[in-house]
Amino acid sequence: MTAQTAPRWNLTNVYPSLSSKEYNADCEKVKSFISDMESLMEKAAAFSGQEDASTLGALAQEMIACYNAILLVGGTIRAYIESFVSTDSYNQEALRKESEFDLVAVKINQLETQLLGWIGKVKERLPEMIQSVPVLEEHRYFLEESARQSRYLMSEAEEMLAAELSLSGSNAWTKLQGMLTSQASVEIEVDGELKRLPSPALINLRSHPDGETRKRGYEAEDKLWTSLKVPLSAALNSIKGEVNVLNRRRGREDAVHSAIDAAHIDRQSLEAMLGAMRDSFPMFRRYFKAKAKYLGKEKLPWWDLFAPVGEVKSDYSFKEAREVILRNFGRFAPQLEAFARNAFEHNWIDAEQRDGKRGGAFCMEVPGVGESRILSNFDGSFDQVSTLAHELGHGFHNDCAVKAGKTEIQKFTPMTLAETASIMCETIVTSALLEEVTNPQQELAILESQLNGDSQVIVDIYSRYLFEKEVFENREKTELNADEICEIMENAQKATYGDGLDERYLQKWMWTWKPHYYSGGLSFYNFPYAFGHLFATGLYAIYQQRGAEFVPDYIHLLASTGEAPAADLAARFGIDIRTRKFWEDSLRVSEKRVERYCELVS
Repeated sequence: MTAQTAPRWNLTNVYPSLSSKEYNADCEKVKSFISDMESLMEKAAAFSGQEDASTLGALAQEMIACYNAILLVGGTIRAYIESFVSTDSYNQEALRKESEFDLVAVKINQLETQLLGWIGKVKERLPEMIQSVPVLEEHRYFLEESARQSRYLMSEAEEMLAAELSLSGSNAWTKLQGMLTSQASVEIEVDGELKRLPSPALINLRSHPDGETRKRGYEAEDKLWTSLKVPLSAALNSIKGEVNVLNRRRGREDAVHSAIDAAHIDRQSLEAMLGAMRDSFPMFRRYFKAKAKYLGKEKLPWWDLFAPVGEVKSDYSFKEAREVILRNFGRFAPQLEAFARNAFEHNWIDAEQRDGKRGGAFCMEVPGVGESRILSNFDGSFDQVSTLAHELGHGFHNDCAVKAGKTEIQKFTPMTLAETASIMCETIVTSALLEEVTNPQQELAILESQLNGDSQVIVDIYSRYLFEKEVFENREKTELNADEICEIMENAQKATYGDGLDERYLQKWMWTWKPHYYSGGLSFYNFPYAFGHLFATGLYAIYQQRGAEFVPDYIHLLASTGEAPAADLAARFGIDIRTRKFWEDSLRVSEKRVERYCELVS
């Protein structure tokens, strides 16, 4: 098996097809559960909130059970549809099914809002409700967090209207961005041959071993995204404008406020982490400058940012990537290896690059079968091996919750903690390979991979945070044209990369193809990556100290990430995320890598 014959995923154990009786039966089932929930909400609306605690508690438990059922079946349907849409945006049947289910999803969102509102109404009674109906203890965190967040709701009528309008608003713009970027392609010369590459493959040229090819890829990206800048800027403006209005009407302090709450952290923790990240920029700039010197450049242009350095294997077959991952996962924990082996053997991974498939990589849970599915764009590079390990980490995280018997509500995991297992798995693979090196050039290549990843989740993620924050602030005043958006992106990169890169050749189009910016329901899809990276780095250091006895505690942590604030979960390992010391200690791992890297390239 080669990089060109990387596998496609298989979901036939979920449903035989989009038109199958099994799929249609679950569509009817979720509608029935929604109807049951609507009846429960009508019953709740008739309550004054002064009923005895056991009556209120029993109703709360009924609603939680019904909501879990909706999430289980609805989540399965959504994942199944996404498995088609994300890999083939030309599939008209899948697009139609997605549009049909969007109507169902709106009702689910509306019911969630109603449930949140009712919990807020009885929040003072929650302690006695839980005491009267002990089974509610299983969902105590959900109830208490819902009560806290209920203060940021508009009126029920306004929330219902906002949910319906999102179909023609932010949700529609999100789809447009996904369709345009997945179907975009360009002709470019690669390895002496003129090829038409889809945008994900074009983006992957950033790590091509030939410098001229990387430069041509950069120039081709500029032409491609220039041709799409009008619809993509319209999409970004519309989504950010909608989010600003809703944040204001819901009483949020700013655009970051809801993201912090969704991340289950507080501003003190965020500022402590961001401060440590800012202080680390000079250290990362030393790495960029050392790399530029190694490549014979005065300064590093963007197209060389991901250039391979040293002697690293860049033509992994998918089979070879699998063996590297399984071998090193097994050294960490047999449970992790067993999970990954099952994922490989049962075709849970869609790794082939092809037209109509979205770029990047992700892992999605398929709750109805207790499994995950992983999308990547495998090109045989070492970076793509790391990406595969990363996404398998997400799948293992899901698997830990499934094996622990967690409900769908209990599985809700903030992005900050959702990145923990993925970064840990990346670290497991790269650290193990670093220990196996036999010459300085191999060591340099693996250090390059580690530092490239470190710099992306610290320096580049901070630039994305600055970019999104400024876009939100400016969008409050006016619409932004594509050139203005590009200027904001370049300024954010200058503020973080500084003199580590050649200012003439930055990547002003980063906002076009990153789907992270195009969500009406999840803003600031950036700083949680840095949190996950640094948190996992700290956990890996603890693993190095404790060895195998660390693994059961780690697995328990992964199974519990939806049931406590991040600070409480971190405290189990003696970590205080509200102070800078933890974040600075984690960043020292990168500093040691930079020092060794500079020694090797000097």
